[in-house]
Amino acid sequence: MWYNGLLDLSVWQLILVALGLTHVTIVSVTVYLHRHSAHNAVDLHPALAHFFRFWLWLTSGMVTKEWTAIHRKHHAFCETEEDPHSPVVKGFNEVMWRGAELYQGAATEDTLNRYGHRTPDDWMERNVYTGRRELGIILMAVINLALFGVNGIWIWALQMMWIPFWAAGVINGIGHHWGYRNYECTDNARNIVPWGIIIGGEELHNNHHTFPNSAKLSRRWWEVDLGWGWIRLFQLFGLAKPKVVGPIAHQIPGKQEVDVETVQAIANNRFQIMRQYRKRVLEPVLRQESTGMEKDAKSLYRRARKLLYREVTLIKPQEQKRLEEMLQQNQVIRLIYEKSHELQVIWQRRSGLRPQDKLNALAEWCKQAEESGIRYLEEFAASLRSYALRPA
Repeated sequence: MWYNGLLDLSVWQLILVALGLTHVTIVSVTVYLHRHSAHNAVDLHPALAHFFRFWLWLTSGMVTKEWTAIHRKHHAFCETEEDPHSPVVKGFNEVMWRGAELYQGAATEDTLNRYGHRTPDDWMERNVYTGRRELGIILMAVINLALFGVNGIWIWALQMMWIPFWAAGVINGIGHHWGYRNYECTDNARNIVPWGIIIGGEELHNNHHTFPNSAKLSRRWWEVDLGWGWIRLFQLFGLAKPKVVGPIAHQIPGKQEVDVETVQAIANNRFQIMRQYRKRVLEPVLRQESTGMEKDAKSLYRRARKLLYREVTLIKPQEQKRLEEMLQQNQVIRLIYEKSHELQVIWQRRSGLRPQDKLNALAEWCKQAEESGIRYLEEFAASLRSYALRPA
């Protein structure tokens, strides 16, 4: 029948087609806009990159320069007043339900000029994709009606709301509000779920904010980054070339000297280093110290222990008071907590340390840790000495 369109598909076939079409849009966003354009983490063949531009024009009217510039500004000013879409500043509901409007409002000329470099500026971009963005959306509606008949209306509507809801709303809203954290990066970014399937890997938001220039978003063996799977498939056909997938650092068995390469390797690997510190020093020492605690001390310990791992800028005043109370009651826990922050200062730019100063500071940190009398801290310091930029 004419009202079923040229393809005359069943209900289940229509659902599968709709999910397939929306997934192409997700791949266009995560691979092309996000990893290729905004972060320059992967090179794409010009034909593939142009296909993604064309598809986004049809399904969202999204402009590469605008999306790229706003996303870069988000990373530059994450969760401050300058952040275009921070749920911490603007409120969760505002970002969750008005994410697309926040993008539109943030696309000022100043933002585009400052953060929109290295984006397409050819004739098609100026005269079609940017100049006639509504035309693509209308064309998509006409194609859907021709292929799927009256069902093309709901398929088109689904396509139009897919990115505003999942990318602009869920990732920017829930991704900074709820979930788990592999790494204590300096903002509140969280992994929503470990299986990045619906939004192509963007669910792994904490991993991304920790390593923003990595083409691969998964970090744990049980995490799934579907976008990375597509990149590897494109790479197989010569259509993509990942640039960075993670930090560069190696451990050389038997290496005991702290040198410049040690400092650089640790700085490159700093988030994994601090995760190791948590697993190999903080947690075993906490278990050991909690054994002999009195009842009141144990209650305080249970409420405050997670604060020992948290990025210090994310600790609220009331939580800071609870943390300080615990640290006053146990000098061993205070020592390993303070040593963790001393280690982080070594690679922080705002510390003002010169390369030689960082080298001396790391050597001194290892020396003090190995003389602390705390076995877990001594073993961790010895492992730091083994780091280098190149394998043995």
